Amino acid sequence: MINNAQFSDMFTTAPLMAILRGMGTERSLAVATTAWDLGIDVVELPIQTEEDVKALEAVADAGRERGKTVGAGTVVSIEHVRLAAAAGAAFTVSPGFDLEVVRASSESGMPPMPGVGSATEVQLALKSGLTWLKAFPASVLGTQWIKAMHGPFPQANFVTTGGMDAANAGAFLAAGARVVAVGSALEDPDQLPRLAALLGDDGPRRSAGQ
Repeated sequence: MINNAQFSDMFTTAPLMAILRGMGTERSLAVATTAWDLGIDVVELPIQTEEDVKALEAVADAGRERGKTVGAGTVVSIEHVRLAAAAGAAFTVSPGFDLEVVRASSESGMPPMPGVGSATEVQLALKSGLTWLKAFPASVLGTQWIKAMHGPFPQANFVTTGGMDAANAGAFLAAGARVVAVGSALEDPDQLPRLAALLGDDGPRRSAGQ
């Protein structure tokens, strides 16, 4: 059976994940560094263009140097799985639940995190052995959806994605989300202190040796 329990180890240090969508290589490296210095150890780069794949490769290389985990997002095909693996991704994230993509990712050594937005999808994902799930689009589903899903599916670990920032991250965590994925918030100086507060810190920090 497929499983993605590896995410439990990836998210031991912080309840936030960074998503760097369509930023290009230079900007992706800069925002990833901001995230890492803040204390966010896991970064996702959605891959939809050739430039996205190049950015993923560069950030994955930089992440390995700092001991950080970098994965590929918007993985919706077997070809995307191949590109993610070749670029050095440590995991994959998908907007929906596609068992073929999930299996291909797992077989390539990358734990998959499929997207879910209904009780049916949550149940099917859990039945397949996947306990870490992307709740998407989280801002549309809302905090009550997270609470409701935990009733019948207490073993599900939800990573909320879509419309997340410093203003609503705390509410989703309080509702039971295990991790909140933020993107543009990492480029907003006004939000950085609030994100740091969610991490239990009051400012940027660096890994040992940085």
